[in-house]
Amino acid sequence: MVEIWFGIIERQTIHRGAFPSVRDLTAKIRDFITGWNRRKHPFIWTKTPDEILAKIERKRKHASTTGPLESTTTRSR
Repeated sequence: MVEIWFGIIERQTIHRGAFPSVRDLTAKIRDFITGWNRRKHPFIWTKTPDEILAKIERKRKHASTTGPLESTTTRSR
């Protein structure tokens, strides 16, 4: 969820912005967060921590048993 939050800030506040100083950038981000909180758009977690950790473990096991991807194409010289 943290990545999503920073993605939203980047797309809606920082992307293509011109900030002459760190102070200006910080002020813009704080303004965005203030507006976000005023509109009350909470993140809603749909999975429990245990469900998330179980999925991560399944993915790790799958990744370790499948091995590296092999190319199906060959280059001719």
